[in-house]
Amino acid sequence: MSTYVPLISSGVAGPLGVLHLPRLWLKLSLEAAGKLAPGYPGCGKGYDGMTLSALGLDEAATKAFIASDKPTYPQFEAWVKASGTSVTADAIAQHNAAVTGYQHDDATRQGILSANGLPDGKPTDAVNLNNLDDWFEFHQAVIK
Repeated sequence: MSTYVPLISSGVAGPLGVLHLPRLWLKLSLEAAGKLAPGYPGCGKGYDGMTLSALGLDEAATKAFIASDKPTYPQFEAWVKASGTSVTADAIAQHNAAVTGYQHDDATRQGILSANGLPDGKPTDAVNLNNLDDWFEFHQAVIK
């Protein structure tokens, strides 16, 4: 069975405007299908946990919905709006600012840049470092 590196960036938002939510949907969908690449959690403590918390979503209920209903992304957003306890413009704006403002620690930044053959430096934000990490993992798993 093939597995997939989730290539939707945390910097992407769907129609609801929530950064990382499309990536969370993709990871949980792949995990439920047994197709998430090794090393990727369906729901981790970083951006995944931040997103669930910001929207007032229960992790177990979110995972169960995706596993049982296999929703398209718009169907997932509709469920989020109906199920989340804090799906407001203010909560979304605060969450998006937290996502874009998040910085990895120096060791994580240096490790990602080094794996990609880049000197220590830019990018420094977690969204773009995670993009580099995903692209590297995709290259290793599929291209190389």
